[in-house]
Amino acid sequence: MTHDHDHHDHAHEDHGHAHGHGLGHAHAHIPTNFGRAFALTTGLNLALVVVQIVYGLLADSVALLADAGHNFGDAVGLVLAWIAYSLTRVRASERFTYGFRSASILSAFANAILLLVATGAIVWEALRRIGDPPEVAGTTVMVVAAAGVVVNGLSAWILMAGQKNDLNIRGAFLHLVADAAVSVGVVAGGAIIVFTGWNWIDPAVSLVIAVVIVWGTWSLLHESFELSMQAVPKGIALAEVRAYLEGLPGIAGVHHLHVWAMSTTETALTVHLVFPAGHPGDAFLAQVCGELSHRFRIHHPTIQVELAQGASCAVGSADHEAA
Repeated sequence: MTHDHDHHDHAHEDHGHAHGHGLGHAHAHIPTNFGRAFALTTGLNLALVVVQIVYGLLADSVALLADAGHNFGDAVGLVLAWIAYSLTRVRASERFTYGFRSASILSAFANAILLLVATGAIVWEALRRIGDPPEVAGTTVMVVAAAGVVVNGLSAWILMAGQKNDLNIRGAFLHLVADAAVSVGVVAGGAIIVFTGWNWIDPAVSLVIAVVIVWGTWSLLHESFELSMQAVPKGIALAEVRAYLEGLPGIAGVHHLHVWAMSTTETALTVHLVFPAGHPGDAFLAQVCGELSHRFRIHHPTIQVELAQGASCAVGSADHEAA
């Protein structure tokens, strides 16, 4: 039985072991203009960051600087995602048999760390200023923050088509939409300062921005850390996968079931299936692989067929399996 994986052919003479790679399921491929879209949105965000930093210093606005820090974090995240995307396309090798698929997970984790560190600096400066706020040029804050609304809105629009087919692009899209909303808040803060003269609004708005950043980043940090520890990806219930496999005709047992993320968009599975009546045949295994892909979005299953419970691989037995 021969299978194509990363443009390498693997012939398996042992019919007790089978690999499937998304049979019966069309993968959600990244659009062909993915690199161009990320280059454009990254360039727009970096230009916005420069403008916000310059005018944030001129206007003495920590809220504008906070928004600049947030947008810089986004730009770094876009660059990391772009690099990770390129790495995931590197062919597998004798040393890295899965290629660099997990680079996207490491990218998400690094992005979360960077954002939280930047947020800490924003909070420190805001707390220092809120008791004795300097005079803030509210009109400048409004104009520059409004530019942020436009840039983030345009960037989100550029990625909008791709976000329907790829989780990474969807994450970037939602992040940019949230950034546009944050910039709207900075505009509102500038308007309040212009009409009331309440300069303390500026550091107060920056603290609100910091809360928004932490709120959005914490889930990214948590999920990327879990994936890096080979946790079952969100949206997949291991009990449901086990129930499906146990319900297959001729199955007497399911053990050594493991599901983990190869990247932020690809999921792998390994399992031992006990068939006392003998090997069920390649067509049966192909059908199972297709169902795993269709039902659970598990595109890289590896299935080992055994004739009796515990017939092979006694090392690292069920003591290390999930209940």
